[in-house]
Amino acid sequence: MSPSDSLGPYRKKRSFERTAEPAGGMQPADDATAAGAGPARTFVVQKHSARNLHYDFRLELGGVLKSWAVPKGPSYDPSDKRFAAHVEDHPLEYADFEGVIPAGNYGAGPVVVWDRGTWLALEDPEEGLEKGKLLFQLRGAKLVGRWTLVRMKTDKDWLLIKERDARAHSPGTDFDERSIYSGLTVEELGEGVDRAAPIVEALDDLDAPRRVVRARDVKVMLAESRDTAFSREGWVFELKYDGYRVVAARQGGEAILLSRNGNELTDTFPELATVLRALPYDSVVLDGEVVVHDERGMPSFQRLQRRGQLRRALDIRRMAVRLPATLYAFDLLAFEGYDVRPLPLLERKRLLPDVLPAPGPLRYSEHIPERGEALFAQVERMGLEGIVAKKADARYRGGRSRNWVKVRSERADDFVVVGYTRPGGTRAGFGALHLAAYDDGDLVFAGSVGTGFAEKQIRQAKKRLDAHRRETPAARGAPEGAEHTWVEPETVVEVRYLEVTDDGLLRQPVFLRFRDDKRPEECRLPVSRHTPATDAAPGNRNVAGGAAFAATEFDSGNVASPAAGRPAANAAPARSNSNSNSNSKGGRRPEKAVRFTNLDKVFWPEGYTKGDLVHYYATAAEWMLPYLRDRPLVQTRYPDGIGGKSFFQKDAPEWAPDWVRTETLYSEGSERDLRYFVCDDVESLLYIANGASIPIHVWSSRVGSLERPDWAILDLDPKDAPFEYVVDVARLLKEVCDDIELPCFIKTSGSSGLHVLLPTGRRLTHEQARQLAELLARVVVAELPDRATIARTVSKREGRVYVDYLQNGWGKLLAAPFSARPVPGARVSTPLRWHEVTPALDIRRFTIKSVPRRMAQLKEDPLRGVLEGEPDIVSALGRLEGWGGVGRPGR
Repeated sequence: MSPSDSLGPYRKKRSFERTAEPAGGMQPADDATAAGAGPARTFVVQKHSARNLHYDFRLELGGVLKSWAVPKGPSYDPSDKRFAAHVEDHPLEYADFEGVIPAGNYGAGPVVVWDRGTWLALEDPEEGLEKGKLLFQLRGAKLVGRWTLVRMKTDKDWLLIKERDARAHSPGTDFDERSIYSGLTVEELGEGVDRAAPIVEALDDLDAPRRVVRARDVKVMLAESRDTAFSREGWVFELKYDGYRVVAARQGGEAILLSRNGNELTDTFPELATVLRALPYDSVVLDGEVVVHDERGMPSFQRLQRRGQLRRALDIRRMAVRLPATLYAFDLLAFEGYDVRPLPLLERKRLLPDVLPAPGPLRYSEHIPERGEALFAQVERMGLEGIVAKKADARYRGGRSRNWVKVRSERADDFVVVGYTRPGGTRAGFGALHLAAYDDGDLVFAGSVGTGFAEKQIRQAKKRLDAHRRETPAARGAPEGAEHTWVEPETVVEVRYLEVTDDGLLRQPVFLRFRDDKRPEECRLPVSRHTPATDAAPGNRNVAGGAAFAATEFDSGNVASPAAGRPAANAAPARSNSNSNSNSKGGRRPEKAVRFTNLDKVFWPEGYTKGDLVHYYATAAEWMLPYLRDRPLVQTRYPDGIGGKSFFQKDAPEWAPDWVRTETLYSEGSERDLRYFVCDDVESLLYIANGASIPIHVWSSRVGSLERPDWAILDLDPKDAPFEYVVDVARLLKEVCDDIELPCFIKTSGSSGLHVLLPTGRRLTHEQARQLAELLARVVVAELPDRATIARTVSKREGRVYVDYLQNGWGKLLAAPFSARPVPGARVSTPLRWHEVTPALDIRRFTIKSVPRRMAQLKEDPLRGVLEGEPDIVSALGRLEGWGGVGRPGR
């Protein structure tokens, strides 16, 4: 049916002259109606108190909202299967509906928008609905992760189930039941509770002046720039968001969004306007920052600019779903006829959370008292833009103020483009842009930037600048010569640089972006780092102890013992020497604290627990870390042990502590950038173990040389072959490698076979490493045709050992040496000495209990040479030709 036809049952049940519910008619913004996984679409959960209290779960599909009534609401517990009654389709506009359906109408009672966001079908959604199993991923304010809708015996009866992933957890989690639009619970909406009353009472007590503050008359308060972070009593510190500064308001029943320059942004961000319009107040004015997040939850100015440059209503509506904006409110300026600006900052911020709804598109910007250096150190490591320091007792005054100080994590400022140079080499357009900034009303030359541009940006900028040429430079101090072209000072760019030299020029500048949201007059000439600070720049003082910044809160925490009776020091040091040094900004790095959970949960049928796993990795760290450091790794997590469901995890979750190193790399399998964990220290290893990752798989190459692996691998997989065949193949490989003078090392896979590793010294590409492994595999198969094969299909192996050389390649994974394995007995992938590789070898005896004792006796790792060897591979290959796939030289 067409959307119009499928809405027939919905319209038939409602009298639209007596209810505010939408009749429908909105067309999909893009191709979200098409079958297949397709783009992200809207989902919404509305809490509805009709005859019975329930949650309406709705997914955009086919131009309508497919709907299920879930009496108990969603659950994050995968074992808690929630009944979901399939009901009639609803129009797309219903996703924004919040209000009271009048008595006498179908579904009479209050409705609030409990959650909203985007959903992505992980399989064909039309086919899933038809077959009765719909698998999808949610990204909302409250619901995140993978979920499934499963049909039972009838078309009406379904189950809503949380899939086991990083977001799944046990029962007992309480959701915030407030609307993400109005902040009201469904009961408060039904009872007509006045949310403004207690805030008005508080403003009366604080003697806030009664006067009308119009959003369009507000002049925003601006921060002075400083180079270094500081800590001081009487100051608070906030994140500096990489977004658009806005004044946001609800006045006269309408939503208002204005840029810092007074430009209208309400139509640009309709999803924010909807939330502002739903606030249960007559008048409220907020100061904040509009942000668009990337997949990791980090602010992305590039994505924000894509939103800000859209003009067509259809394009804006489409991108409001694909790249939704969030408004972080950090100040309350006016409320219900009160001017809040004269109150101290902390009083304004104390009231602000009560004004805002539950976490959703409109969020409260937290602050940290006093500890600015510690916050700044964390912000630098997280890759955020910087911090803003504010005097706790400061009134809100328009214009730039010494009571607000901003510190960027990388020194970057805005400059006016005043000209450009001729292009050189193969570049077209221009060579570098000439920059300037204002100093006491004069435009002063600040240097030139020629790096950081994409070709498209150069073409667009050249065309834009040439329309505003002038004969002479607009800035004093500009260079002379015919190679320079001068333009009117109208275009603003943001540039990162190391410092300002003594002669006032930028050192090593790099272009970041064009700033269409900034006026040229706002570009202030930066001062040299060596310029003495004035009294307005509070002096530095060190913060006693470290701190960990997570979800806008500090939590220094202690490291828990991995299991009863075991000292915490055996699991993870509470302090790391490498983490205690002050950084260049004067603050301390955060302490690395691992908080262990569910250590008594049994992971293996023999009774080994998660605590045993954590304890093993703590003990094995000194041997294991050399193979983990500087390598992307992938987890396979077993939250219920090896007998339960498991899931593969490449992408580090957004809530991972910032002290665990991550690297963003392109994943060919996922076809997108992923944030991989890199395990450089024992605390990171134990954090991963606490996440129920039993095996740890690593890349063969390091972050600094991703195209050059450290080893080539031959995986000897017996499947149905006798293990003695595996030994024979391994020994022959050793014989061949010895003959051609190519070092080789061996370890157990930890499962059923053996891994032979060939050091490459990072001299080969991944393809060359695969070719080397393939040559050796073919030689062995030719020598032992009755015991070895390179046939991938199991049915064609005929009881022979599969010599797998295809585990070499970009992003291919190896079970890390000393990694535990999810097999009975809690086995470990264990390095071996070659004389141990005999028919008597029993790989089952290498376990998380026995391997620490073994290594204590050996006192050295027999595999370590694979990281250090630099063989002459070219000469070895020349000698390999003598084998020719038929036997040793001289036979």
